[in-house]
Amino acid sequence: MSETRSKVQADPVLVEIVAGTLAAIEKEVETSIGRTSRSPMIRDAHDFRAGIHDRQMRKLTGRSYSALVQPVVRDYPIATMAPGDVYFHNDVYLSEGGIGHLPDLCVTVPVFADVDGAPTVVAFVQAFGHHDDIGGAVPGSMPSAATSVFEEGLMVPPIKLWDRGVPNESALKIMTRNSRMPDSLAADLDAECSACLAGARRLGELFDRYGVEAIEACFEASLTSSTEVYRREVLSQIPDGTYVWEDYAEHDGVDEPQLHRQRITLTMDSTADVPLVIDFTGTGPQAKGPINHCGDYADGNFLKKWLAPILRNLAATPERMAQLDVNEGVVPLIEMRFPEKGTLLTPIFPAPTNARTFVILRLLGVLAGALAKATGGRMPADQETIRYTGVYGTDADGEPYLMREVLGGGSGGRYYADGEDTIHVVPDSRNLPTEFTESRFPLRIERLALAQDSGGPGRYRGGCGYEKDIRVLRDAHFMSIADRSILSCWGVKGGKAGRPFSITVDPGGPDEHEVDALADAEPLTAGTVVRVRTTGGGGWGDPLERPVAEVLQDIAWRKVSVDGARRDYGVVVLADGSVDQAATDRLRAEVRDGRADVEPFFDRGPGYALLSGGAAANEYDFL
Repeated sequence: MSETRSKVQADPVLVEIVAGTLAAIEKEVETSIGRTSRSPMIRDAHDFRAGIHDRQMRKLTGRSYSALVQPVVRDYPIATMAPGDVYFHNDVYLSEGGIGHLPDLCVTVPVFADVDGAPTVVAFVQAFGHHDDIGGAVPGSMPSAATSVFEEGLMVPPIKLWDRGVPNESALKIMTRNSRMPDSLAADLDAECSACLAGARRLGELFDRYGVEAIEACFEASLTSSTEVYRREVLSQIPDGTYVWEDYAEHDGVDEPQLHRQRITLTMDSTADVPLVIDFTGTGPQAKGPINHCGDYADGNFLKKWLAPILRNLAATPERMAQLDVNEGVVPLIEMRFPEKGTLLTPIFPAPTNARTFVILRLLGVLAGALAKATGGRMPADQETIRYTGVYGTDADGEPYLMREVLGGGSGGRYYADGEDTIHVVPDSRNLPTEFTESRFPLRIERLALAQDSGGPGRYRGGCGYEKDIRVLRDAHFMSIADRSILSCWGVKGGKAGRPFSITVDPGGPDEHEVDALADAEPLTAGTVVRVRTTGGGGWGDPLERPVAEVLQDIAWRKVSVDGARRDYGVVVLADGSVDQAATDRLRAEVRDGRADVEPFFDRGPGYALLSGGAAANEYDFL
């Protein structure tokens, strides 16, 4: 088929039609899942994704990341597939790097079209997302102190969940029996299978209308265009050379907090066929606890598409950046080199992985830091990190409940604008609506606001995180899987680090105390309030260069306090809300005079010195 495909020239009008249809089908699949699933994590928080792949298992859509088709085809060759088949897996170690932890369940449906009179697989529609519970040691299937993947829940390698349109009831029984939320899991799986089957039918109609050769020529043209655009517009902004940056997870749930290192050595050679090399040598050993990520499978295919969106920040304008999607076209431009087995990115089975977000999300910032060094700071400061918080117990009817949430935090300041407030790395995700939370769970949301002073100070301020107060109405337990509670989102080019994540029980009350960011079962008595404060993004540029008018606007919007304006920006605000300009000028001059002759290019915040034995920076912090 490849020879035939090479002879067919893609019609440019049809290329646009196909691209629009793929985007529409992907959106239809996600909308269907969101409207028909049952678990709050899928239906309300929207922590799931859909993706469309061609018969060569290349990702065609670029609106978001997705899992991989390779593990399904590895175990079930394409020639054995039939219309109505649905494949399922969540096995981290047998997913080729596409699944990071067991709660991420993946459904794959082959798309068929007529080729020489026979139904033939021509593409795949896939969906995967984070589900409420798949068994394991704790509700939510993310035990913070796990030392083995066997503690984290039910592992399912690729299986045929539907055979020619007939569900495998035995497999469904096994999976739901292992879940604390069996009804939600069953409904979610049904929603995802049905949505992907509908998407496969819609995509099959596209092949029927225009022909397999014409559509596949459009696929090829789209991927080739993506490769050329990224080479010409994005990678051309990186000077040839080698750049090193590293960052850290701070704890693994088992050992005492320490610097779990992730390092990238980025080499750019504009004359090479594969111009960008990302080398992870120097990344620390695999952790005892669940922060490991299996990234080295399939030559890092998943990680290439996961990290590539960071490159979009090098586009000529923010508007152009928003236009650049990431599909399989970026893969030929990147080579990844991994250390030997036994590191955070190359763990050995059965190392636990449920909190692998501490590593995989940190890598986005590590790549951004290396690119900032390469481009003189023309990259955003460090962004928020994901965290899962929740409350579980029994309701008034004696039924178990689990409220899980993926509250966002602040993104990093940019060379042209402040960071965004309360965003999340998962596109389209959102916090649970207050009305839903209070109607479904024995909880009351007493406050949801921006976390004042959380954004890193800078000429362009880091985005603010959330501050959310939850009152439990019945005895319950609180859980958290979160990072950046000691370390901060770093600032760049004179910008300062943002405020870290924190959990406070009974804030302002007689029993006020802090809870560790990794907690499985913090007891809460009825009436207790727990406050969750998420991370602020790092600042960009010297905060003393932030115009006074912008600082005043931040105060008016309650993003910065009056004390914070003085402490972080050198702006003196009087009791009537006006600025004492003379005092501001003096204070800013004093701060400048007191600075070191050479300021670090990055500011990691005080948590780094705490974990590094007093060091404020390391050799990788400077240009």
